Amino acid sequence: MDIETLKHRLSEIEKISSDEWMSKLDARKKRELEFHDFVRDKSRVDQFDRQTYEKFFGNRKYYGATRLSTQYIDTWIAKHARGKIFLDYACGDGIVAIKAARALATLSIGIDISPVSVENAKKNAEMQGVQNKCCFQQADAEDTKLPDNSIDVIVCSGMLHHLDLSYAFPELRRILVPGGRILAIEALNYNPFINLYRHLTPAMRTEWEKDHILSLSDLVFARRFFHIGETRYWHITSILYPYAKSFLPVFELIDGFLTKIPLIRLMAWMFSFELIKGNSD
Repeated sequence: MDIETLKHRLSEIEKISSDEWMSKLDARKKRELEFHDFVRDKSRVDQFDRQTYEKFFGNRKYYGATRLSTQYIDTWIAKHARGKIFLDYACGDGIVAIKAARALATLSIGIDISPVSVENAKKNAEMQGVQNKCCFQQADAEDTKLPDNSIDVIVCSGMLHHLDLSYAFPELRRILVPGGRILAIEALNYNPFINLYRHLTPAMRTEWEKDHILSLSDLVFARRFFHIGETRYWHITSILYPYAKSFLPVFELIDGFLTKIPLIRLMAWMFSFELIKGNSD
């Protein structure tokens, strides 16, 4: 698609008011919007006492374990985003879209249902000096209103479990160009100890999110719409990072072995997979 045509369509989408977006959202989506507005409101979060912060964000202490998967995403973006129309699908604070812009994407788009997240993303892009290469907009990920066959490369980073995949996968396929490629990285739904933690910390996630962590059955479903590319598994022992930070390199070495063993790798915290639209589609 001609980039000027796409930019014109983006400008039309931007004119849709927040009230109009809200009027078209069902109860599930409104709950997601409200939750993510709440957790992305930095002025509010900064006022939390320690106990309140732990209630809503106690899981963030584990994010330090994700060094290898983050490096993998960064390398993937550097390889695939250059000269392409890039979409950060449910962009949050826009970190992935900004990385794509810095990797010389022709245009890096970020969409999110949360207007607070969109504003955060715009501010972050400006701070990074890439605001002219980025476009952030409020949108429903299951009904983006983007044109057919308009996006070359998409990253879905930790957000597919917030969506109804029976709508999200067809929408992703619709907007992706033939031969286009998606990288998704998601929590995995097999480790019983991680699942117990999710159920014991309900304030950290919505009910829909907790009940829709992805499994390999979702990859089987994705095959209806895409070819499946490389699939990798991440973070088994490295989730112990908060309790033994200096041992992270050792945990990563062990995980490199464990994540290659069938069945054992299903105990991983996360997995990543590529979705590829056929050239003839």
